[in-house]
Amino acid sequence: VQLQASGGGLVQPGGSLGLSCSVSGSASSPNILGWYRQAPGKQRELVARANSAGATQYGDSVKGRFTISRDKDTVYLQMIGLKTDDTAVYYCRGEWQPSGSLWGQGTEVTVSS
Repeated sequence: VQLQASGGGLVQPGGSLGLSCSVSGSASSPNILGWYRQAPGKQRELVARANSAGATQYGDSVKGRFTISRDKDTVYLQMIGLKTDDTAVYYCRGEWQPSGSLWGQGTEVTVSS
């Protein structure tokens, strides 16, 4: 089973960027697909996640600016109004309850002028 993320890059403050992450090799869709991020010197934190029923949860720092959406085995993160504090490595994560979870490889997002 693999989670393949894409879409990171360099963007100016106030700009927009989209990420996507697809699950492959799994017999069942994950119960939860989400995004986490880790900035240099900081702990990994929740950005947003969505369950298979469409319910979503956001980290406080991204509410109103980021939108998560999901299409079965693919999860998207649309980011607008990006700030320098959003600079981090973004990781997708799939959770299969009760069997376990899996991290994808990170994709870098750099917000800088």
